[in-house]
Amino acid sequence: MTRILIADDDRTTRLLLSETLRAQKFTTVSAADGAAALKKMKEGKFDLVLLDIWMPKMNGLEVLKKLRSVKARPKVIVMTSDDTPGTLLSAIREEAYQYVAKPIEPKALVALVRETLAKKTEATPIEVVSATPTWVELLVSCTLAEAERIESFMAHLKTGLSDDVQRAVGQAFHELLLNAVEWGGKLDASRKVRISYLRAKRMLMYRIADPGTGFKFSELEHAAISHMPDSPTLHDDIRREKGLRPGGFGLLMTKASVDELLYNEAQNEVVFVKYLDE
Repeated sequence: MTRILIADDDRTTRLLLSETLRAQKFTTVSAADGAAALKKMKEGKFDLVLLDIWMPKMNGLEVLKKLRSVKARPKVIVMTSDDTPGTLLSAIREEAYQYVAKPIEPKALVALVRETLAKKTEATPIEVVSATPTWVELLVSCTLAEAERIESFMAHLKTGLSDDVQRAVGQAFHELLLNAVEWGGKLDASRKVRISYLRAKRMLMYRIADPGTGFKFSELEHAAISHMPDSPTLHDDIRREKGLRPGGFGLLMTKASVDELLYNEAQNEVVFVKYLDE
């Protein structure tokens, strides 16, 4: 049976997560601090670890650091109410697989656990180039799985923003990141896309640079923007033939949801800006 280690210094949380996962036929083992969690991982194999960050004796970040030298390390989902950029980026740097904010909603956790366990491929480490509250810069492998992982992490950086702004920024980031991974990176795990996130008092900015040679919009026959307004659905047929994800209206929606959208000359780098109310 699938074995999951729950490491959290809060007894109520341990009991809740354990009961929730056992009801779904998972085998669970609990630890009340980081040192105990590491000891249990040395004593037996686990498929997944739910790891709290701030625990006594050894915190979750220290546990992650020690796990980096383990060959057959389990995937780790970090759990914490501390959503500061420093903590989040430290978890990324120490190769956490996913991140979930406390308080944890049981149904959402079960879905995340199943989704994480279903991904059989090894996660490629995300390289943290810069990790300050105002300037985050990352290098991410050009695969859809890694794009999905980094979207989950980046969603937690948008604290203090209205729901509308978070939705608009998330939509723009999703579309432009997947364009970079699919088009520029050719879904090649050995290639990297560079992501920069800058947060100022009155604006936030994303810069996404893919490893490709660039393109021209007129050559993107799989994009909706290339067929508007004459053949608004033709791009979907072309995308199916190419084996690309459904959609293609993203560039049009992105232009509508952000305040500035800028491409470099080769169009293998894009910047988008969202201005914030004071």
